[in-house]
Amino acid sequence: MDEVCVIGGSRYFGRRLITRLRDAGVRVTLVNRGSTPPPEGVTRLTADRDDEAALSAALGDRTFDAVVDQVLYTPVQAAAARRVFRGRTGRYVMTSTIEVYAGIAAGAPLAEAAVDPEAVPVDLELPWQQRHLIADHYAEGKRQAEAVLARGQAELPYVAVRTAHVLGGGAEDFTGRLAHYVERIRAGEEVRVHRDARPSTFVEYHEIADFLAWTAGSSFTGPVNACSPGDLGVAELCRLVGERVGREARFRTDGDEPSPFSFGHYYGMDNSRAAQLGYEFSPLSSWLPGVVAEAAARVGGPGA
Repeated sequence: MDEVCVIGGSRYFGRRLITRLRDAGVRVTLVNRGSTPPPEGVTRLTADRDDEAALSAALGDRTFDAVVDQVLYTPVQAAAARRVFRGRTGRYVMTSTIEVYAGIAAGAPLAEAAVDPEAVPVDLELPWQQRHLIADHYAEGKRQAEAVLARGQAELPYVAVRTAHVLGGGAEDFTGRLAHYVERIRAGEEVRVHRDARPSTFVEYHEIADFLAWTAGSSFTGPVNACSPGDLGVAELCRLVGERVGREARFRTDGDEPSPFSFGHYYGMDNSRAAQLGYEFSPLSSWLPGVVAEAAARVGGPGA
């Protein structure tokens, strides 16, 4: 694998992916809107991925061994990607999400077959260009984007990496989700959770970047779950944070919106397919304490 195009993802694990590829000797082309400069040694093309003509013009006659799309949220974007990259690459990797399984009642980790992209209805007439629609229907947008790529895989072979909830990154984690727990528990404030909070699956931010790079250079196609073995509930997360900062977590189970990583239903993922393909994710227990310590140090205060 010599040439890879990465669309978006200029921060957090997306940036880690870019430097991981570059350091492995891959020539990386980053496509973004120009707001974030690329890492040293990476070519940048400035284009809005929602402007199909501008994206095609920016790419010119370039071809790639693989494309990794970090910002594919809607079926309209997926349809445009099929048109733009057909003939430019033989492998299209979409960063998808665990959220495609939202709404499925499950008591055990879900395998990829639980959501078959080829069976998902697609509606290209919805106003997918409206940001609020993307935000409000994130899971559905991702499902339909996968469906569009699946139906075009004869002309553009694809992979949908269904990414678990990402933890880690220290100062690079712009989401504030883990910091939320550190700040509230350290301050003695209540953490809002579901009354019957259920666990989910997670992945460490270095490892998801490495998995995306590994996937770009592989040959398999279709959906693949990306997560560490083991699941985690909000109570256990709060216990680990509390141990680190020296205070016991206090919970509130009614009223306002629950905290991030508090879930009212179980939707863990089964990573057996990734293992069968040759990638072994690290167990959650092997990296979670370090990530909590890193977050505590970043936020500062006792236990940092």
